[in-house]
Amino acid sequence: MNKPRNHQPRLIRWMLLFLAIGLMGLAESGSIAAAQSTSSKDAPTSNWGKPQDPNQAEPFWGEHQGGIATKPQHFMYFAAFDLTANSREDVIKLLKAWTAAAARMSEGETAQPLESGLKLAVTPAAPKGGDADETPDTGPRAADTGEVLGMPPSRLTITFGFGAGLFLIDGKDRFGLAARRPEALVDMPNFGSIDQMVKEHTGGDLAIQVCAEDPQVAFHAVRQLARIAEGVAQIRWVQTGYRPIAGDRHLLGFSAEEKTPGMNAPQAQAIWAGKEGQDWMRGGSYVVVRRIRFALEHWDQMPQAYQESAVGEMKHPSKPVGQVQTNGKSSSDNVVTEDNTPPHLAIVIPGRDAMLRRSYSYNDGVNFTTERWPPWRQGLEYDAGMFFVCFQRDPRTGFIAVFRELASHDSRLNQFWTHVGGGLFAVPPGAKQGEYIGQGLFESH
Repeated sequence: MNKPRNHQPRLIRWMLLFLAIGLMGLAESGSIAAAQSTSSKDAPTSNWGKPQDPNQAEPFWGEHQGGIATKPQHFMYFAAFDLTANSREDVIKLLKAWTAAAARMSEGETAQPLESGLKLAVTPAAPKGGDADETPDTGPRAADTGEVLGMPPSRLTITFGFGAGLFLIDGKDRFGLAARRPEALVDMPNFGSIDQMVKEHTGGDLAIQVCAEDPQVAFHAVRQLARIAEGVAQIRWVQTGYRPIAGDRHLLGFSAEEKTPGMNAPQAQAIWAGKEGQDWMRGGSYVVVRRIRFALEHWDQMPQAYQESAVGEMKHPSKPVGQVQTNGKSSSDNVVTEDNTPPHLAIVIPGRDAMLRRSYSYNDGVNFTTERWPPWRQGLEYDAGMFFVCFQRDPRTGFIAVFRELASHDSRLNQFWTHVGGGLFAVPPGAKQGEYIGQGLFESH
């Protein structure tokens, strides 16, 4: 007859294991508490790293709009809008309402005072016809949808931009602003085979970039602004994005090319618009956004040596990218392509001070795709890549100049990505309390 097992040693081992886990949790919570007690002045300036204190509120009012030189948050929601109203006064009302709501939400408040009810930029007409019981209530709606009530500000920033359609669309100057269109707000050129821009995911009259340390806080802000815009503007396209909580790599597995801690002096000179253009844009900037789909299935089948030569860096998962050296040279100095084509970073680095990159990865599941390079595979593939975001004083000398070089010479990497959407928007300067975003455009002549 078998003797009964003695479970005491196993029980002791489990108790020790849970005790160790508990101690680790206490240590981690202590480090988090210490990090949260650090003031924003003493916070690390690296573009990457753990989320900042979610209780922190980023300033809304100021010389420049937030979300540009602000330390990047870890979640982003970008929305482009088409204007449906034809009245200049309606657009001004919308911008005033958006400014007030953005300022409140940046402080962790509801978009509008809860006791006031939702104030739309333009009151929609009551529905016509139908039985009385089927007619929706046309009274005041809730001032806020409520999904972030009780939540902290999460470093929320809301950045507004103006597209070319605000000034002229189909040859029509519908708001009397055509003469005020900045020269730098150009029509984006085509960059050849890497461009397969989808109309429904490109352009827009107005744009909103919302960033936060919590994705629900970011979505809530866009949701409220879209509600306020009813009758004046409607969403044309949206894109969500994220940054890794720790690390600095994009979905190709390499550095995100953002090693500069914050914004350096050359970038500061290249970001803010000056006296060279329209007066209402001084202190503003221009943002280029591009939805860039990565052919990850194709990329994942490539030898690591090819990936390294295409990017221009060594791929060492156990070591930080950019710190690997051989014979006293940096990793990018040791990469030589077999066909003498320059690696990606050799093309990008010379122009990186002409713009400030603030990009995010995205993953929108899968869809049916036909690859545009051999082996010409088709089927369900990841719809994932990079939502490229960059701010500059003039996109003609910033993004456009750099990407012309990439389109022409980055042949080893171009087969793995396709630009499928995006836009160019003029980002006016910040506003003082009592003003609204873009006020100089409408009221200064």
